[in-house]
Amino acid sequence: MPEDLIRYDIIIQDALRGAVKKILTEVARTGLPGEHHFYIAFDTNAPGVRISQRLRERYPQEMTVVLQHQFWDLTITDHTFEVGLSFGGVPERLLVPFAAIKGFFDPSVQFALEFEPGKTAEELPAEVVAAGDAARTLSDIDQMTTPGTIETLNTETPTAEGADESGKSAGDKSGEDKPATGADVVSLDAFRKKN
Repeated sequence: MPEDLIRYDIIIQDALRGAVKKILTEVARTGLPGEHHFYIAFDTNAPGVRISQRLRERYPQEMTVVLQHQFWDLTITDHTFEVGLSFGGVPERLLVPFAAIKGFFDPSVQFALEFEPGKTAEELPAEVVAAGDAARTLSDIDQMTTPGTIETLNTETPTAEGADESGKSAGDKSGEDKPATGADVVSLDAFRKKN
């Protein structure tokens, strides 16, 4: 078989990561429409990933977060997304380069993308990599957070703790941006096709 010198596989992976970036950019601007919500799996050891030391110890290789009712301050840059979630009632800030994403799934419409780790032509800027590496070495991060304990999908309406007086969840752009409880970490393996 001839060698693929164009590297179609990398071009397609980067284009699909660009689709995830576009989706998250729209959600950051307008909020989640209808019943849409996302599971995003990422490599916790990838360059530029910034999570607390306790989350890194609990999820040393891969972590999947759910963006549904209770997230805040979703910020998108050219190379990363950053989001606030709560683990065990303690707010956390996660910074994830798009190159670190391993899977993206919207169960409301059965839409899924799976990525091969390391297959990207995108070069992360040195400051993104340095910020993630610096976070890995800071011991004070360990003092600011406690480990997440919830590992099951929460698809129910947010609790009173996660909603403001009008009943809107902390993830709604129309409400106040404030931390809420109940972030869930699950494995995408449950949604993958069995061979």
